[in-house]
Amino acid sequence: QVQLVESGGGLVQPGGSLRLSCAASGNLFRIETMAWYRQAPGKQRDLVARITSGDKTNYADFVEGRFTIARDSAKNTVFLEMNSLKAEDTAVYYCYALITKRTSGPLYSYWGQGTQVAVSS
Repeated sequence: QVQLVESGGGLVQPGGSLRLSCAASGNLFRIETMAWYRQAPGKQRDLVARITSGDKTNYADFVEGRFTIARDSAKNTVFLEMNSLKAEDTAVYYCYALITKRTSGPLYSYWGQGTQVAVSS
């Protein structure tokens, strides 16, 4: 019912930058939270950054001030600007959205398909 469409992944050299985007569409009323997670081979899926409808943000410790999450409410889109990328940032990055489909309705979780970020020389 709800689709999360991601873009912006790719190959970048260490120290470089990437901007990821994720647009939500479909049967949704309100997006409560959008977030980015990442998962490297052999590792668990970890939260990278999160932003609420009130623009409250949270970042994982490994971000170390290098990333910024932002949203465009009118377009139901979230962005992740990644700077000073390291090889250890290499992972599949997943968009996440927590939404309601009606006023005072229950919460639903949705995931994007994932986009590959490779940091390598």
